[in-house]
Amino acid sequence: MRIADLESGEALPIDGASRGELQCRGPWVAREYFDDPRSSESFTDDGWLRTGDIATMDANGYLRIVDRTKDLVKLGGEWISSVELENELMAHPDVAAAAVVGVPDPKWQERPLACVVPREGARLEPEELRALLQGHVPKWWLPDDVVFLDAIPLTATGKFSKKELRDRFAPEHDT
Repeated sequence: MRIADLESGEALPIDGASRGELQCRGPWVAREYFDDPRSSESFTDDGWLRTGDIATMDANGYLRIVDRTKDLVKLGGEWISSVELENELMAHPDVAAAAVVGVPDPKWQERPLACVVPREGARLEPEELRALLQGHVPKWWLPDDVVFLDAIPLTATGKFSKKELRDRFAPEHDT
């Protein structure tokens, strides 16, 4: 396994802090997908499987998956973890569910949008949730907007449908 830079594909340090795409290679990993046109984008030129997971790995071999490449918010040349923002939002006792997606921004490429389902009977304000995030995440990670929903749409497997949220709140965004 290795952690690779998303832009250059170069291997990153195994220091527990550097984040990149988790890639795997070995005798148990296929070299390509049979008769599948997506095969070339799923593997690097030097034979590594691109998992689509964003992870860190430390010198002891501990691996921590922190997000999916398709769910990262791409802010200029930086990446914001939607999962970390969601976990912080879910720490609020009045939040039943939270999903974060990137929406287009003319200056920064994307900015995070927090989609929040309040617990029954709770009254939340966007500024209250932004204040909760301050001090827990970098200031530039703070969502510009928080939308309140009755429910987060789910995929057939019961996961949050971030594609549906991106389509709903940024229809011009190519997902």
